[in-house]
Amino acid sequence: MKRVLLPLLAFLGVACIAAAIAIPTYLVPKLKVVPLDLDITSNASTVPGQGQTGDRFPARIFDRCSVTKRKAAVLDANITQQRRSVIVDPSDEDQATLQSAQTLRIDRVRDEDGKERDLTMSTDGDPKCDDALLNATVDRVSVDRSTSVPNGNVSSLQLEAVPEGGNVEDASVKLEDRKGFQYKFGFDVKKRDYYYYDSTTRQDSPAKFVEEKEVGGVKTYHFVADVPETDLSNLPSPTGDAPLGTILNMPARWWGISGRGVKSRDMIQMHRYGSAKRHVYVEPTTGTIVSGYEEQHQYFRSPDDSEDSPAAIRDFRMDALKATFQWTDETVANQADRAKGYKSQLFWGGTVTPIILGILGALLLIGWAVITWFGRRGDADDGQDPDDAQGPDDGPYGDGPYDGDPYNGGPDARHDGFVATPHEAPNDAYAYGNETTTSIPPQGSTDDTTVIPPVDGGSPLDDTDTSAFRPPNHRYE
Repeated sequence: MKRVLLPLLAFLGVACIAAAIAIPTYLVPKLKVVPLDLDITSNASTVPGQGQTGDRFPARIFDRCSVTKRKAAVLDANITQQRRSVIVDPSDEDQATLQSAQTLRIDRVRDEDGKERDLTMSTDGDPKCDDALLNATVDRVSVDRSTSVPNGNVSSLQLEAVPEGGNVEDASVKLEDRKGFQYKFGFDVKKRDYYYYDSTTRQDSPAKFVEEKEVGGVKTYHFVADVPETDLSNLPSPTGDAPLGTILNMPARWWGISGRGVKSRDMIQMHRYGSAKRHVYVEPTTGTIVSGYEEQHQYFRSPDDSEDSPAAIRDFRMDALKATFQWTDETVANQADRAKGYKSQLFWGGTVTPIILGILGALLLIGWAVITWFGRRGDADDGQDPDDAQGPDDGPYGDGPYDGDPYNGGPDARHDGFVATPHEAPNDAYAYGNETTTSIPPQGSTDDTTVIPPVDGGSPLDDTDTSAFRPPNHRYE
């Protein structure tokens, strides 16, 4: 049993210690990558701006139907932002390609007269000016799985629906030089600035660390990214033209512009500009975005802000979209649980499991050493080798000290008066009465015949077939 137990203890001890070293150095880095089964759904609703409460119509949007009317109109609205991000091809052990589909849906509006109405989405593929779908895009980006940084292999934004049998690339634009985070930060986030990518203005902006804050029971780092004002008409569509709705050329009276140097029928071209301020709350160990809200502002203004342009035109602004989107409580709870799950895996794999295996391996090796030491000490106390059937001083029959004499008595031992020398090895011994009769071959003889020593100087009996016996009470000298 001990022969099996000792090697087993040693093997298991070494194996546990080896695993304790290998798991944090090999397995944990394998866990600290963008998962290939990533599937994130986030919903956000428009909320009142800071300091405002209880408004059912916290956003402002341009009334698209007013393009055909005598005057531009802006509506109060409630909008829902929906986004789903999943992993698509090409993805492998080194890179993950995320596809994020985002929609802006107008739930309800209120006009200048206070009239409210709900909007619905077109089902025939031919949206109307009052369709509930305000905007839809599909963003695709490949990132390094270890750093979550875009690697440039895939970086595109789909702006239009693809007809059946059509090519996605024909409805998409390539986004060059993209380097900021967007759907997930990297692992081990620090309290410093990072680039954050804004797909609306198609640019990277610094996301500055602001504070630590607990969100949904998770410690997060709060970052804020200010996206500067950008002329959205300069961002090409898949055909290379300005995107639809980013340039409007309408009469001054339609815009509602009047003043010095402006006539009501003057055609005035306005471009759509955009800026944003994004807040993200990131779990620092895993880089999971737990919560977020963004202040978006898009508006029409003249691209000519020189002194040659009339002040009434130069200073004109009309909201196209003004809204603050806040992630819903359900989305925040789901992301907090996701962050806790990822963090737990890393904690168990990088800390708890190696400690347990290291302690277990040490205990097994200590047990092996103790059993081995006490086993050897016990053998030493017994005075014999446990692997030997006989002691080191036993004779060939295992019953006493042996000094080379077959009778275990030493070279001068006497057996019932018979003196045996080391050179007189016995052939046989027979019990005869109370004495032992032993036949001894003569020195130098190779014959199997045993003889009686000569008596009174006589000659030995010449009988090779007879075994000689000595009479009782007779002693050979």
